[in-house]
Amino acid sequence: MPGTRKLGKPTDVRMAMLRQQVTDLLDTGRMETTVTRAKEIRPLAEKMITLGKKKGLANYRQALCFLTREDVAKKVFDDLSVKYADREGGYVRITRIGPRRGDAAEMAVIELV
Repeated sequence: MPGTRKLGKPTDVRMAMLRQQVTDLLDTGRMETTVTRAKEIRPLAEKMITLGKKKGLANYRQALCFLTREDVAKKVFDDLSVKYADREGGYVRITRIGPRRGDAAEMAVIELV
């Protein structure tokens, strides 16, 4: 589950945003967001990949409950689980890229290793 950062949103809105961002990250493999959001996305994305590595119908259904698109869940269980089969963890990398021009928020690139 996510950490204690509230990101200025109520719980239901925050969880919907995190679910969508994790789905997009697993689909594209790379995205640009703020550092605090990236730190919240990382453990959730790694949990989805770990579920994919364990296989099984129960794990697939658990991933479907969290991810917003079924094709991304299928990709996690078919492609990403094979790619990270020999890796114990650390599937996601966060790289800081400096402040955003509009509001000077610290930005980062979050990508699958």
